[in-house]
Amino acid sequence: MDLKNGSVVTEFILLGFSGQREFHIFFFVTFLLIYSATVWGNILIMVTVKFSSTLHSPMYFLLGNLSFLDMCLSTVTTPKMITDLLSEHKTISVWGCMTQMFFMHLFGGAEMTLLIAMAFDRYVAICKPLHYRTIMSHRLLSGFMILSWTIGFVHTMSQMVLTVNLPFCGPNVIDNIFCDLPLVIQLACMDTYTMEFFVIADSGLLSLICFILLLVSYTVILITVQQRSSGGLTKALSTLSAHIIVVTLFFGPCIFIYAWPFNSFAGNKVLAVFYTIITPLLNPVIYTLRNQKMQGAMRKLWFQHVISTQKF
Repeated sequence: MDLKNGSVVTEFILLGFSGQREFHIFFFVTFLLIYSATVWGNILIMVTVKFSSTLHSPMYFLLGNLSFLDMCLSTVTTPKMITDLLSEHKTISVWGCMTQMFFMHLFGGAEMTLLIAMAFDRYVAICKPLHYRTIMSHRLLSGFMILSWTIGFVHTMSQMVLTVNLPFCGPNVIDNIFCDLPLVIQLACMDTYTMEFFVIADSGLLSLICFILLLVSYTVILITVQQRSSGGLTKALSTLSAHIIVVTLFFGPCIFIYAWPFNSFAGNKVLAVFYTIITPLLNPVIYTLRNQKMQGAMRKLWFQHVISTQKF
């Protein structure tokens, strides 16, 4: 290991966005509004699913958990990124950086598994409607949740166990808006080829394989529906379109960031913004604006709240 002048890095510098301060103020206001909408939108979904009796079904149970993961994923990086937009010194400690990466991959890995569970839920609901309640039992849903968090934990630990032991003794500048494995690994004072290959195999292939499995599952659903009834294809497309949009917009940036060689897309700040800020907002937007049942449940809960308030 070649230590430069015996120095040891204790913090990283996040370059963030370049440009004039006016642009930083614009980004600050824009991202603050998006983050606020993400948090309150996902909280609204979780509260509605929890307290609305009409939404006590497997689909909305999974949707509520997806909202929780989206909110957590955004919270790991966005508040720090927003405050850095108005700060002259955009630094983060080494352990703060490690913590950020740990939770990013924990929530990201859990969400990948949860999206597969949601695809299975839609398959059963559309292709086996008479057996839906029997198959999608509380026991299976609990199993999905345990599996989701287990895969997320194993996924992040398998990478972080190696990353926390890397020596950082030279460059400490990360050309991005948050810490992430590809760029942090490149700053280590050692040959990281094997580590880079492992991250591509772990995060990149996991994202790509999950995405392909989801596309195959949705294709099977559409083919099954088309064979049974031509009229049911339109209804199935309407039901699945929201899921397909969420899946594509979630996995797209992940695949570009992790499945390609590190120097290609790892430092792309547009993908980073899309993955951590835009995508978590899409869940409440898509599932509320397109879902009449969800909208009806929200209005009903609001009316109940107003009436109970007036009584006091």
